[in-house]
Amino acid sequence: MKIIAIANQKGGVGKTTTAINLSSGLAFCGKKTLLIDMDPQANASLSFVDIYSLKFSVYHMIVDRVDPEMVVVKTDYENLDLIPSRLILSKAERMLLGQIDEFYRLKDSIKQLSKTYDYIIIDNPPTLGILTINSLVASTHIIIPIQASYFALEGTDDLLITVSQVKDRFNPNLELLGVVVTMYDVRTIIAKDAYEQVKARFKDRVFKTVITRSVRLEESPAYRECIMTYAPGSKAAEQYSKLTKEVLKK
Repeated sequence: MKIIAIANQKGGVGKTTTAINLSSGLAFCGKKTLLIDMDPQANASLSFVDIYSLKFSVYHMIVDRVDPEMVVVKTDYENLDLIPSRLILSKAERMLLGQIDEFYRLKDSIKQLSKTYDYIIIDNPPTLGILTINSLVASTHIIIPIQASYFALEGTDDLLITVSQVKDRFNPNLELLGVVVTMYDVRTIIAKDAYEQVKARFKDRVFKTVITRSVRLEESPAYRECIMTYAPGSKAAEQYSKLTKEVLKK
């Protein structure tokens, strides 16, 4: 089983969009997939289910130690399950702070699911706090989405330092699976320059697939669909399908 954290402490870089569509893409490829929403904003969860009708969320799993089997919900897509988030997750940092196992709650919680899924994808908040560290401790790999903008690489050094510290202290198996360039605008020189900066910084760790800006990508969560079903003939759907295949090859 591969556990992949989608992480970048910078907001608005396409973390949730990538988590939604990569997990869906893996499911469509026949891989039993679980999406875990570790962001209190719960946007990934809202893209699949009505979270307000659910009794449990990831908060109850990592704070109250509710059995994960009771938290997992089915989505409308075959092979894709979800551990949803709720706004209450914003209290988790305070509740876990100082606990002897504060960084291991997610890893310990999902241990029993290892034989159920081929892939677990974890969407993370735009911070490097306890929630994100829990995800990195639990993961085998990390994917970093980076927006093709003037400040593309801003903050990535802090993230890489955190990843290195997690690897040294808590999870020696954690590896960078790759960097995916998102929100690429083919019309601008800035986007092209940013892409070159990312390639110069991460070299062969940059996925060949680039995710361009797309209105369809922005619309699809409102209809509780991934891009592959909402706009199957779109460029965005093709790009996330290609990204999924790259992840499978790696």
